[in-house]
Amino acid sequence: MSFTSVVDSLKAAGVGGTTIIQSRGVGSGQRPVMQGSRGTAKYEAEYNTLNTIITIVDDSKVGDVVSAIIDAAHTGNRGDGKIFITNVEEAFDIATKESGRNII
Repeated sequence: MSFTSVVDSLKAAGVGGTTIIQSRGVGSGQRPVMQGSRGTAKYEAEYNTLNTIITIVDDSKVGDVVSAIIDAAHTGNRGDGKIFITNVEEAFDIATKESGRNII
């Protein structure tokens, strides 16, 4: 699974835009084992490398977007990712001074 396939699925589901953040985190998952500079020592990485994809859609598209992400990202293995859904109370476009759903 690559995050490119997830982004392509989001586009196909009608999502206008996404933000992709390459980040590091610590959770319950296994962290990769790294080799030292001379190749003799091995240690567990302090953080996992993560790709975080953020998108904002109208409530009517949430089900389609969740399905698109799951279909593209599911491998059946640990580490496939998580989906979090939250409400956006208000949104403003600074350049146009517009607000509300029409700026999504």
